[in-house]
This record gives sequence, C-alpha cells and structure tokens, in this order.
Amino acid sequence: MNTPIPADNPKQNARALLKTLHEAFSVFRDYSPLAIGIDKQLHARLPDLERKTLRIALGMHTNSLRYLKTLEKATQRLDLDGNAGDEVSEEHRSYASEVLRERFKRDAERRKLQREAEEQERQRTEKLNQLVEKFGKHK
Repeated sequence: MNTPIPADNPKQNARALLKTLHEAFSVFRDYSPLAIGIDKQLHARLPDLERKTLRIALGMHTNSLRYLKTLEKATQRLDLDGNAGDEVSEEHRSYASEVLRERFKRDAERRKLQREAEEQERQRTEKLNQLVEKFGKHK
C-alpha cells in the first residue's frame, strides 16, 4: 500500500488516503465502528502515513453519513482486522444520533429555502411575462 500522495492539498490527499483505506480494510469499506486508537493501529502497519493527512481522512470517514448511521446502532467497535474490541458507549451512540438529527434538520431547512427561492423566481418570471404581454403589444 505505497500509494504516492502529493503533499500540496491535504484535503485531496486525505480523500486519496481514505480511498486506499477503503480498498485495504473492510472495517473502512463497511463503515464499521472503528476501535478507539485506530490511528495508532494504522501507523503501526503503515509507518509512512502523514499524521495530518490521516487525521483529516479519519475525520472525513467518521463524520460521514454512513458511518454515523452505523455507529448510532452499533454495540461493538472493530480493529483493522475486524475483530471486536470495546463496546460503543451510549454517549457515542447518542452523539451520532444528535449529529444525524442536526444534519437532517439543516438539509431540510436548506431544501425549504431552495424551494422558496425557486417559487419567488417563478413568480418574478411570470410577472415579467405578464408585463411583456401587456406592454409589448403596443409597438
């Protein structure tokens, strides 16, 4: 797993690293609840990983919708090999639920604002068309 990752864009590098982790480890591919300290396990196996890039990649993964949905219902955390580790605490399940609830609420509000903006634009266009019809006939 010696995928060369350019050092110019940490977020892009993290995406590339995350893709590599998905290909290499089923716990990432399946969005399984990761063991606390998974970063140390990764560094033990892949000592050339840049810590900052790994931290960003893990953040992207653990904040993803699929991961949070899995964590919300999970009971066990898994290591890199898929072996059961510590239990998922109620606090962590509750946190996942709260983040999901807030994210869905924000998305619903954003969609509502988008629909309202589209409706205002439709009404504006309709009004302009009416004015064109009314005043456009007198040439």
